[in-house]
Amino acid sequence: MKVAISATEDGKVDTRFGRCPKFQIIEIEDKKIKSGKTIDNLGTMQAGGAGIQAAQIVGNEKVEAVITGNVGPNAMMTLKQLGVTVYQGSGEIEEVIKQFIDGKLNKLEDATGPSHMGMVQRGW
Repeated sequence: MKVAISATEDGKVDTRFGRCPKFQIIEIEDKKIKSGKTIDNLGTMQAGGAGIQAAQIVGNEKVEAVITGNVGPNAMMTLKQLGVTVYQGSGEIEEVIKQFIDGKLNKLEDATGPSHMGMVQRGW
């Protein structure tokens, strides 16, 4: 299974999905991390549509799940259309992956905030 995690520069789960600076892409096999890589979120500086673009970026990586702090309605809709399950997590990525493997993260069915929430957090 491939999982995308919205990541900060310092190895934590970013509270924003669409405007996180990076994604950690982790491949899990037999409840162990098989491989991982970091990719840039190219949509982070867009005026609008960052969540949709971020969803497409992780979709292109063929992930089956996303772990993030929060996700807006447009990103959630796009992820659902791509067949990607969304989980909410916070803290150090290494710990959150363990929680995911152990089935301890909450699965999100709906957006956790309004559109453009990440812009407000940045003060735009």
